[in-house]
Amino acid sequence: MKKHVFILLIFSTIILACTNRQKEREKPSETSVEIVRDERIDAFCCLFGLPSIDYEFENDVVKRNEHFAAILQRRGVDYQLIYNVSQKARNVFDLRKLKAGNTYTLLFTPGAELPDYMIYEENYRTHICFSLTDSIWVTRSEFPLQEEEKFVDITITSSLWQDLKEAGYNPLVANGLSEIFAWTVDFFGLQKGDSFKACYTAYMLNGKEIEVGPVQAASFSRAGRSQMAYRFVQDSIPGYWDQDGVNLQRAFLKAPLKFSRISSGFSYARRHPVTRIVRPHTGIDYAAPAGTPVMSIGEGVVVQKTYTRAGGNQVKVKHNSVYTTAYLHLSRFAKGLTVGKRVSQGEVIGYVGSTGLSTGPHLDFRVWKNNKPINPLTMESPPADPVHGSNMKQFLSHIAPFRRHLQPELYKEIALEIIDLAGIRFN
Repeated sequence: MKKHVFILLIFSTIILACTNRQKEREKPSETSVEIVRDERIDAFCCLFGLPSIDYEFENDVVKRNEHFAAILQRRGVDYQLIYNVSQKARNVFDLRKLKAGNTYTLLFTPGAELPDYMIYEENYRTHICFSLTDSIWVTRSEFPLQEEEKFVDITITSSLWQDLKEAGYNPLVANGLSEIFAWTVDFFGLQKGDSFKACYTAYMLNGKEIEVGPVQAASFSRAGRSQMAYRFVQDSIPGYWDQDGVNLQRAFLKAPLKFSRISSGFSYARRHPVTRIVRPHTGIDYAAPAGTPVMSIGEGVVVQKTYTRAGGNQVKVKHNSVYTTAYLHLSRFAKGLTVGKRVSQGEVIGYVGSTGLSTGPHLDFRVWKNNKPINPLTMESPPADPVHGSNMKQFLSHIAPFRRHLQPELYKEIALEIIDLAGIRFN
């Protein structure tokens, strides 16, 4: 009997302990009643130096045809106050440029009916804060971006832009690569199997890549041969050199426009698509959308800006005593372009069109060497200045970490050679 009572006592104790634990679980913890602060509001307080309190807030978007005064009047803000804030904003932000669809946030002191601050998102990074308190002020600020090094490794199957996008990379990296290799790689003749590698600086905001920064190092490979490029600042000017310090920049760009295709090559016997007459076509036709910017391939002086029945709007640039280039069928000329003006390499001189004898938008690009037409695709261009001898040690030290990414096989070979010279053997 005593044994049964003892067992019953133990059983009751266990039930009581479980019940108490259950009550403890049901009892709200101290942390559960805390107000969870909104991270975005905290970020605004930090950005604009606002008092750090638990604001109540309202997010909304600018409606079509909605203006600044209407937004605040709808929330009961006095018109005189709105006028005073508008005056403060005059040298900071043009209130007429509020864009429909852009977001804004209103911050309220807890329990207050009228907002203390309105924060308008001009773009993903830039915001304008309007103080509606006794201390009226308006200021524009940008969220700081974080830098992150990223690596790209892509093999061409269709186009550089498309392949980058499909592989999950930022396709804007293509712009940087096209500028770096503009003098050495024909981007209109990329082939399946060609490959690019690149280390670049990405600018991040809240964990998302917002902007593509400079490419720090890159390589282009075709049929087992590679062209390297390393960013280096010399004489306060950034540029790109190969592993031996040879400048990738040339006297002339490889092509006068970006991302297009060759629709007609250099020939002394081409049937004209309009007249159907067989005659020389001593240039290269680049098919591109109307309005595509056309750039001078090198520094020079504009010696002709005219219209002809065959070539339409055209510009001719004399680069030196040897080379002259021409750009035909332009839709229009660049603003401010005049005969006698000196243009720089890469400067826009006009826009792709279909003026003159033409079947569609394209650029007819021509080059003369010593007054004789030559094929632009086979034209040789001398390199710009190499890395100075006094900078070579610094340059080699600077590019070493990037070479490990772009050429890991090189370091493997060097390591094997060192092991062999040391007489080390692995069984």
